[in-house]
This record gives sequence, C-alpha cells and structure tokens, in this order.
Amino acid sequence: MADVEFSASGVRIERFTRSLTRAGQVVVKDGRLSLLTSNGREIDSAPVGSVSARTWWFIAADSVIARVNGVRYRLTMGQRSRRRDGAAPLRRFLETLRSA
Repeated sequence: MADVEFSASGVRIERFTRSLTRAGQVVVKDGRLSLLTSNGREIDSAPVGSVSARTWWFIAADSVIARVNGVRYRLTMGQRSRRRDGAAPLRRFLETLRSA
C-alpha cells in the first residue's frame, strides 16, 4: 500500500459557480486524485494521468482549476488559515500532479 502523495483539508471546491463544499479534502493516493466533502463523501475521482490542473491570471493566487473526468472544478486551498502562504499547498498539489 502506497503512502498518500498529497492531502489537503479545508479546501473550497466549486463546480462552475456552485459551491460543493467549503471544507473539502483533496487527496492524491495510489495514483488517483479524489475530491471529498467535509464528511468524506466522494465528489469525483480519477487517475492522476487523466487530470489536468493549472492556475489562471484572473483567479485568486490560492486557487486552481482542475479538470477531473471532463468536469472543471475550482479548488481554493488555504481557506481556514487565510495566511499569505495559501499558495504553498497549491504548489505542492501542482508538483504532485506533474510528477505522476
């Protein structure tokens, strides 16, 4: 069993303009990305190789647009702390996806 490659909690997950959860989880484990609600229910899941993610100039620095199974999700990390280093988990997330 492989270790968790990336895990972040307190993530705001939105699809289009609809907020799915404000305290969700993003987990990359065993080569699979999972988006979870605050109570652990799976929103969406896909192999890391089929997931694309990138930042855009017009969204906040602590947000990323991820395409999972053809659906675009906006993931905003660092919601709970509201510190300036909210982009640090985002960088680790993007590096994890690129290295897979």
